[in-house]
Amino acid sequence: MRRIREALPLLPFLAVVAVFLIIPTGTVLVNAVVVDGHFSLARIGALFTEAPLAALGRSLVLSGSTALIGGVFGAMLAWLIVGSPPASTLRRAVLSLCSVLAQFGGVALAFAFLATIGLNGVLTVWAQEAFGWDLAGSGWLFGLPGLILVYCYFQIPLMVIVFLPALDGLRVQWREAAVSLGAGPWQYWREVGVPLLTPAFLGSVLLLFANAFAAYATAAALVSQGSPIVPLLIRAALTSEVVLGQSGFAYALALEMIVVVAVVMVAYNALVRRTARWLQ
Repeated sequence: MRRIREALPLLPFLAVVAVFLIIPTGTVLVNAVVVDGHFSLARIGALFTEAPLAALGRSLVLSGSTALIGGVFGAMLAWLIVGSPPASTLRRAVLSLCSVLAQFGGVALAFAFLATIGLNGVLTVWAQEAFGWDLAGSGWLFGLPGLILVYCYFQIPLMVIVFLPALDGLRVQWREAAVSLGAGPWQYWREVGVPLLTPAFLGSVLLLFANAFAAYATAAALVSQGSPIVPLLIRAALTSEVVLGQSGFAYALALEMIVVVAVVMVAYNALVRRTARWLQ
């Protein structure tokens, strides 16, 4: 009875997990392998055709490139502000700004870029009139290069938020011990700082990868035609007026995304556990 009473506060959390995670995942899994009441791998097999494989490849390129770019520049920005006291105005201002920008996505973010460097954007028109430069080019903003640029807008601030605690975890005593043993600044970072921060950095990059891989609203608002990435291919399968009856294929695509994100998150949790040993 005591264990039951202790577990009661967890019931709301378990209910939320069941409604928003377990049941949807189970629904996707069942509908991906059950066709007309019978087990079938036909929908899974369709994932290995040309269009789904191309969309998966572009999604992996988009997620991987934005995760690396966001990871590198976000880590640099976090390193620049980690020396400031926790209560300093600069640090609080940067973290507040990063918290806002990390959640700034969807239609609003797509419109911001369209209004700035779109075909008739403010910066595009100004550069054309002042220097004769065509920033819009051949519509690159509406393809994979444009998505990479737009995604980095929220990937970099997110990296600052998730990587800053690891930088804060580097103790002053470790630097003092290295200096007392004759190590210079570069040797300290090479022998102590970088090895300690590598798991946290890789874990943060994996988190950024999962964040970009599952993002939908920004790409949907920016790319009105075509299905360059998996989330947009799912939209096309559900809403296409040309090829009907593709909702089952959408379940297979969703299952593919679940598998990829699950693998990434397992690796992320392993790296986080390793980092927690010295953060504590």
